Parts: sequence; C-alpha cells; structure tokens
Amino acid sequence: MSDVTDIGEAVVAVQPSVDTAARGRKRAPRGLLVGAAVSALLVLLPLAFTFYRATTVGFSDAVELVFRPLVGELLVNTLLITVSATLASAVVGTAAAWFIERTHLPGRRLWAVLAAAPLAMPAFVSSYAWVSISLDLQDFAGALLVITSAYFPLVYLPVAAALRGMDPALEESARALGCGRWSSFVRVVLPQLRPALLGGMLLVALGVLSEFGAFQMLRFRTFTTEIYAEYRTSFDNSGASLLACLLILLCLVCLAFEFRVRGRARYERVDRGARRPALRYQLGHWRWVVLASFAALSIVTLGVPLGMIGFWLTQEGAAAVTPAEVSPELLFNATMSSVGFGLAAAIVTTLLVLPLAYLLARYPTRLATFYERTVFLAQGVPGLVVALAIVSLAVRALQPLYQGMTLLIVAYAILFMPLALVSVRAALMQSQPRLEDTARALGLNAMQTFVRVLLPLVAPGLGAAATMVFISVVTELNATLLLSPIDTHTLATQVWSDTSTLAFAAAAPYAALLTGISLCASGLLFVLSGRSALPGDRT
Repeated sequence: MSDVTDIGEAVVAVQPSVDTAARGRKRAPRGLLVGAAVSALLVLLPLAFTFYRATTVGFSDAVELVFRPLVGELLVNTLLITVSATLASAVVGTAAAWFIERTHLPGRRLWAVLAAAPLAMPAFVSSYAWVSISLDLQDFAGALLVITSAYFPLVYLPVAAALRGMDPALEESARALGCGRWSSFVRVVLPQLRPALLGGMLLVALGVLSEFGAFQMLRFRTFTTEIYAEYRTSFDNSGASLLACLLILLCLVCLAFEFRVRGRARYERVDRGARRPALRYQLGHWRWVVLASFAALSIVTLGVPLGMIGFWLTQEGAAAVTPAEVSPELLFNATMSSVGFGLAAAIVTTLLVLPLAYLLARYPTRLATFYERTVFLAQGVPGLVVALAIVSLAVRALQPLYQGMTLLIVAYAILFMPLALVSVRAALMQSQPRLEDTARALGLNAMQTFVRVLLPLVAPGLGAAATMVFISVVTELNATLLLSPIDTHTLATQVWSDTSTLAFAAAAPYAALLTGISLCASGLLFVLSGRSALPGDRT
C-alpha cells in the first residue's frame, strides 16, 4: 500500500511538469505574443535611445568627457559606496537573519518585523532625518550609514527565507560529525545560503547604483547626481546620456558578476521529507549583547527617521534652518498626486506583465524566456536614466505627450515591471492549467475562462504585484522629478524640494504622510502574500 501511495504522489508531482511541457510545444496565441512583446519593447526603448544619444557625441568630445578628473572622482565614489554598502548590508542582513531564524532570541517575531520594516522607509527620507540632525553627515560616512540602513532588508528577507527552507538534517549531521557552531555555519549553512545571499547583494548593489535622492541630500557625488546636474545645466545633453551609458555598464557588470559567482549549482532537496523545526541555538550570556545590537539597529533604521519626522512636525516653519510655511492645500494635492500616480501605475504595470506572465507559465518557449530577460533589464537600469531617455525622446518625437501624466506612468511601468512580473508569474504557476482546459471544454470562451476561473485563483498574486508597484511609485523620486506634469507635486518631490533648501519643518508633514502610506501598503502586501514573518513557528 505504501508503494502505491508513493507512486500516486510521484504521478501527481510529475503531472504539472508534463502539462507545462505539452503546452510549451503548442503554439502560443498571436495576441499573447504581441502583448508580451510590448512589455519587452517598452524596456528596450529608453535603453536604445540612451545609447543612440551617446553616439551623437563626437569621438574626441567623448574621450574628453569620459577621461576628465571629475569622471574619475565619480567612478571612485560610486564604486566605493556600492561595494561598502553591499558588503555592510550582507553582514547586517545575514547576521539578523541568523539570530532570528536559528537562535532562541527573545521577541523574535518583533525583531523580524522591525528588520523588514526599513524597506518601507525610502532612503531619501532617512537621509532627510539624519541631515536634519547634523549637516556634518553629508559625506561618505553619512551616505554609508543611510544606504545600509535602507537596503539591508533586501539581504535579510531572502536569507531568512532560505534559512527557513533549509533541511535541518544538514546542520544536525555536521554537528554529529564534530563541527562546532561556527564551523557548521561556514561549511554547511553558508553554501546553502549562497543563492539568496548573492541575490540580495545584487539587489543592494543595483539599488545603490541607481540611488539619487539620498546622495543628493547628503551632498555625496556619484554618477546619478552628476547625470542630473548635467541634465539641469544643459537640457537634452548628450553628455548626460554618455554618463548614463557608463552607469548602465556598471549595472550590467554587477549582473554578470553575480551570475558568475553564483554559478550553476543546484540546491533543491532530493527527497520530499517531513517538514520539521530547524535547529536553534541557545545564546547564553550573549543574549543581552544580541538584544542590544537589535535594539541599536532598530533605532538607527527606524527610530531616528521616525523620531526626527515627529520632532519637526512639532516645530513651526520658522524653526527650520530656512523658514517655510506648510500649505494644507499643497499637502493635500501632493498626497492625492502620489496616491493617484501609484494606483494608475499599479494597474497599468500589472496589466502589462499579465500577457508575459501567462506566456511564461503556459507556453514556456525560448521566445518567452527572451522577453522575460529583456524585462528584467529594467532592474539594472537606474530610474534617472530611464526618465532622461523618455524626456529626450518626448522632446524629439512625442512633443504632445511631454510634461504629461502618460509618459510618467509609462516610466513607472518600465521601472517596476520586474517586481510585478515575479508575483504574477508565481501566481499563474500555482494555478492548475487543467482547470482552464475543463472550463473551455464546458463551453466557456477565453475571456469567460479568465474571469470566472483563472482570475479568482491568481487575484492574491495580482494584488501583491499591484501593491509592490504602488509602494515603489509612491516612494519614487528620480523619474518623478523629471517627468511629472507642470505644477504637479508629490510627497516625494516635496520632501526633496524642502530638504534641499534646509526647510526641515516644512518637509516633515510630507515625509510623515509618505512613510505612513508606505507602511500601510507594506502591511497590505504581507496580507496578500499570505505569509507572516515567521510562518509555522510557535516558539
């Protein structure tokens, strides 16, 4: 009887892959291919135009521009902050994940939430809070502090998930063979964490390379700040496009380096096994040191930004370094603009990736994979570069759309399609194709099948995708500065504008609303994802 049960489970396990393979051999509908191609072309368009604008610079001018001392300084600053912040985030994120997931840390659930919460705090809001304490933080040290505080959750979250999914038998076997805690971690656990750790570090590196608002407020010059300065000093400047190409090249180097280091090793379990709690270690007298470290981390990443926002909310405009009054009408309009842009971009982006996600889930061909990788190029392209390309393209060929909402929404869609694609594709992969086939066999057409069968199944995934895009749009600064319609302000642009003039009290209401909206949306994302910080853990 046991053998029969095992064979039955094997058939069920193999059946989805058989269905997928059979569908991969079928020809995808033409409309689906066209819809997927649109997503890929949208990503390629600003990249192609950026390279085209760079080629318009004469060879001698390009050499003079690239090899001037300023570019060398920018390269050193960019590489230094990228490498330092990535390594610091890796250490902090991995250590936090290890203590939360592998030790009897008091209050682990609370620390897990506090470790992930900084993702809802934009880097430029954190920089606003720290700069308002002291202008002496406007240097490399301040930039490293702010960037690490904002980006380390990108390492913590995947590493924590990998630790939860690891087979406890690996560590138990290592301990039984005489390995100590540290030896087990280095020789057994760390190799298993490699994909998650490298993936998180890649996200941090790409985020730092594309960061603009925080560096601008901290007066730390990188390629992004110089590209913006070039654009402001000389409209539609080809030199800015050339610098943008250098920045894109750095992003591609990061992608290639991560792929090279990660290799092609596979880490899945061979047997299904029984899921059981992972091995946890007692902290002993180190408990208070670890608790103090987590408390300090929470104060730096959340306490100071939220505390300074609260402090400046209690101050009059004249109490700031530069006096400024807060207009209730402007505050309301900025909030409505941020929410409106976020909702519009969330809907458009989710609809744009839906054909590609369906193509990948139901017709996994080489063409579908090519479209997917093309869309993921947007993950390595700074928002400032995309916005600059769209501005130049609009001025030359799409003049009626310039300074309109349409181009801004398109820019958001290009930047955040990878985020939406991950969630939508995962939701479609979890829904059984046989349900759609049965519905079609019962007489439903394609649209009826989608609305009545598929949509209820993938609705949580679509909601999670839209929520991630909404959070990203509300806290986005680069593209909004360049592409927002005339006399249109958002919470992000107002924080940046007031902080640039040292009007910290005036910026506080906008920063508070921005943080509040982001935190609420993040809570909704956790609900839609159906996961808690520590699923299945009662200790």
